[in-house]
Amino acid sequence: MREKIIELIERNLNLEPGTITEDTRIEDVEGWDSLAHVLIIGDLDADLGISIPLDQAIEIETVAELFEKAGV
Repeated sequence: MREKIIELIERNLNLEPGTITEDTRIEDVEGWDSLAHVLIIGDLDADLGISIPLDQAIEIETVAELFEKAGV
């Protein structure tokens, strides 16, 4: 599931495969702004059935934290 989430992030941000890792910090990724973040969270729900409440989603700073909130 982690690989699918990373693929979804890379697809949403138009990044080359292998760009995003568990250690990636959101602030370090060009193009991962607040709008992109909302779109990623929405696609997690729509594409993978992973729902993260908005109040928790806005606290996410790393991909590892996203995995934790997603329960994977």
